[in-house]
Amino acid sequence: MNGEENLLADTAISRNGCIDPQAIISPERIVFLNYSSKREALLSLVENISTAPEITNPQELSREILRREELMSTALGCGIAIPHIRLSSISDLVISVGISRTDIMDFQTLDGVPVRLLLMIAAAYNQHAYYLQTLSFFSARLKNKDIRNALLASNDRQEAYRILTSG
Repeated sequence: MNGEENLLADTAISRNGCIDPQAIISPERIVFLNYSSKREALLSLVENISTAPEITNPQELSREILRREELMSTALGCGIAIPHIRLSSISDLVISVGISRTDIMDFQTLDGVPVRLLLMIAAAYNQHAYYLQTLSFFSARLKNKDIRNALLASNDRQEAYRILTSG
């Protein structure tokens, strides 16, 4: 990490170099979705994440997230998608989580499992290492079947937040 990136990320990375999810996820960035289309789900997450002060150009974020998804699906399999982008109009990394009550069928998944969990990562352009660490951390976390099932069964933002940030 460069010096500037280190200053931005120091609160989210613990002394042992691990991501602290409580420093980058907040309950208000968790939304429950009822969309069957990838576009609608992505735009709902963009709308949610754009209320964060770190997002200075919501229109650019929306355009680039959709463009990124057209280039290559961000679906990982197991019902998970992690749409992600780095832009110079973002001042610090922000995450929005979507828990879908319906299957989102039009993500191109390798395993054919419809997407139900989305974790959108929007980072500053200069946060490459921190962005990759965050992407890796949450990819591994969401691949845990017990965590996925608990999130899908959660009833409110606080419960979902606790599941995502505990342990």
